[in-house]
Amino acid sequence: MAELIELVAAPLRYPFVVRALVTASIVGVVCATVGSFVVLRGTAFLGDALSHAILPGVAVGYVLGGGARGPLVLGALAAAIVAALGIGAISRRGGLKEDTAIGIVFAGMFALGIAVISSQRGYAVDLSHILFGNVLGVSRGDLALTAAAGAGIVAVVVLLYKELVLVTFDPVQAATLRLPVARLQTLLLVLTAIAIVVSLQTVGVGLMVAMLVTPAATAFLLTRRLAAMIALGAAVGALSAVAGIYVSYYADVASGAAIVLVCTAVFGVVFVAAPGRGWLWRKRGG
Repeated sequence: MAELIELVAAPLRYPFVVRALVTASIVGVVCATVGSFVVLRGTAFLGDALSHAILPGVAVGYVLGGGARGPLVLGALAAAIVAALGIGAISRRGGLKEDTAIGIVFAGMFALGIAVISSQRGYAVDLSHILFGNVLGVSRGDLALTAAAGAGIVAVVVLLYKELVLVTFDPVQAATLRLPVARLQTLLLVLTAIAIVVSLQTVGVGLMVAMLVTPAATAFLLTRRLAAMIALGAAVGALSAVAGIYVSYYADVASGAAIVLVCTAVFGVVFVAAPGRGWLWRKRGG
């Protein structure tokens, strides 16, 4: 028992690990909250597209700010919101399906980011933390920003929960009830974009979609109610984040990858053994 307590307590002696644990937990909760709507709408590709679409904003922020973190975050946020609004506008006004609009915006903005990057010598090295995450490098300011943005996202979802649920499951009825369907759908896109930017330092661009989709998909296999799905997904995301950082600390592997691997392992267990929806239950019923 004493050895177990020591295993848990040892990393907590370092302030940067404590900040990483808190930040990663917040990210897990926020991503699962937004990700539940992403999973139910069948737009998992959206998370991947938006996470890559921020590249031109990061590149411009780097050039203008000389590598300072503030301009990088603002550039990423601006690019993510522009991408989200662009996807919404193309899908609504262009008569195209949303996944087509996502592909167009994703490809265009990602190419723009690469073009800017290619013009800056040494750029790829300086931005490796954007691609792969660096949650152990979170400062107090980063933690405060993550907490504030996360609280804002969750507050918006709570305040507009009924409207967002109706738009997600039955946009036709929502329009009949005179709800601003287009604005609410755009709001979901913007919330997803903000969640992605806030979460970048935790898992990076390459693994961002996993934090949006995997905890929510895990919860989807365990419950049929959206409110419970969001709560369970948040728990899975937060606990996976904490466990992943401990794995990273003791196994000496990248923290972002460790978090995603733990989250994926939890999904695997639930996929096999979830009551009613798990593979074992379906096989037994068949």
